[in-house]
Amino acid sequence: MTKNALQAQLLKAGLVDNKKAKQLSKQSQHAKRTGDAESVAAKKALAEAQAKKIVKDQQLNQERQQQLEQKMLYANIIQMIKQHQITEISGEISYQFVDQSKVKKLYITQKLYDQIVAGHVVIARLEENNDLDYALLPRPLADRINAKLEGFIVVSNDQSEAELETDDPYAAYVIPDDLMW
Repeated sequence: MTKNALQAQLLKAGLVDNKKAKQLSKQSQHAKRTGDAESVAAKKALAEAQAKKIVKDQQLNQERQQQLEQKMLYANIIQMIKQHQITEISGEISYQFVDQSKVKKLYITQKLYDQIVAGHVVIARLEENNDLDYALLPRPLADRINAKLEGFIVVSNDQSEAELETDDPYAAYVIPDDLMW
């Protein structure tokens, strides 16, 4: 007896005999039970595609996590600068410095000017919403910020003896750091 309508129609039309129909149904049932070679290959390909997708998803998640950590670090540094910046800087003395190949000017007090020249205070870039501003920070905080992420410190007058050249012909002539032009 035939199990489906297509086999019945083929038998009626005389295109297939009973023996051939039984053999075909046995083959199809055997393939279902054991798993056909084509279905095994398809299962392998599907498993490989799933494995590749998992690896790709893990890489994307890792990149997103790194970007999120970078944003968090940036926000933490901005917060540190805002919390610890020296607030009373308004003065009559101008301090000029270079930031991104542009000369910038801050009006500060004489005490802060001396501290910047001595290297006890540094100038940091405080960039928010495409608005560029500067903050004065104590040296220890600036060192911690620079250790976490570079690019915030604009002016840092910390010349060590190793940086000074020994072959400087003008080394005997002392030029004051606080020379006003």
